[in-house]
Amino acid sequence: MIPGSTAPAIETAELTRRFRTRRERDVEALRGVDLRVERGECFGLLGPNGAGKSTLIKILTTLLLPTTGRALVAGFDVATEALSVRRRINLVSGGDSSGYGILTVRETLHLFARFYGVPWPVARQRAEELMEITGLGPKADTRMSGLSTGMKQKVNFARGFMSDPEIIFLDEPTLGLDVEASRSIRGFIARWVRERPGRTVLLTTHYMVEADELCGRVAIIDHGKILALDTPMALKRALPEESAFILHVASAPPEGWSERLAGVRTALQHTHPGTGAMEIRLTLAEDQVIGEVLGTLRDLGIAVLNLTKQEPSLESVFVHLVGRGFEEADAAAGAEGA
Repeated sequence: MIPGSTAPAIETAELTRRFRTRRERDVEALRGVDLRVERGECFGLLGPNGAGKSTLIKILTTLLLPTTGRALVAGFDVATEALSVRRRINLVSGGDSSGYGILTVRETLHLFARFYGVPWPVARQRAEELMEITGLGPKADTRMSGLSTGMKQKVNFARGFMSDPEIIFLDEPTLGLDVEASRSIRGFIARWVRERPGRTVLLTTHYMVEADELCGRVAIIDHGKILALDTPMALKRALPEESAFILHVASAPPEGWSERLAGVRTALQHTHPGTGAMEIRLTLAEDQVIGEVLGTLRDLGIAVLNLTKQEPSLESVFVHLVGRGFEEADAAAGAEGA
């Protein structure tokens, strides 16, 4: 494929990476990864610690060579055309050091712009915009050594966009940030992709809401293999799990009340620990059955205080495919590495 804007942003074929441990044991971090990310996508890569996310990103950003297989970024081979790849990308990793302690925030952003040959007037305007978006404006003339961890992470994020890269890799970009800062950064990422046709984001995150909000497609990776890849909606719909209706009622209905309703598959009820109200969780053959449920409760004299529909989530997809939640998966990865 001819390198250039018509090539996919990212393309891998049978990509593998093996490491030799201290015990002379080979560990396969990536096992035949096939991936294609188109230009203009915000693409999510989800997986627990040790799943292969960081290894894949290091290969795609030319920091690590693959053992076998091939990886192209912007149409260029990461192994043989690393400089061409580096000119077109940038990387933001949560928790990374953002620069030199003696430099101010503004000086740090200008320095990273110079690394990429960004003209001074453009760099100055871009730095001011990014500082405003991330809330760094009041700290513009503060030295890096005087910043809090959260502020350093904001600088880390801002410098990644100083070069206005074709493809940016965001590895846990909101790690350590408060809710308001995280929301602001998510908004900026969404606008950046929307307002710059052809620009591409590859995002890794442990926050399912972040992936659901930003990503047009997501891949779930574990033990070096991609387990699923699709839009968040399609992944959730593919779950062998029905939507649930949660009802808060004033009093408990009589035992066996739901058995007379053919469309009710399961009905579980318990007292809500916070409100003291009776909570009923229903799974139904069809959503329309909820009307019959409400009618039956009304006939029984049971007042419905609240009704919500609970759809399957990306977290549910993750648990279904990986077999455990993020916290459990990370704990298991830590135990294996101990």
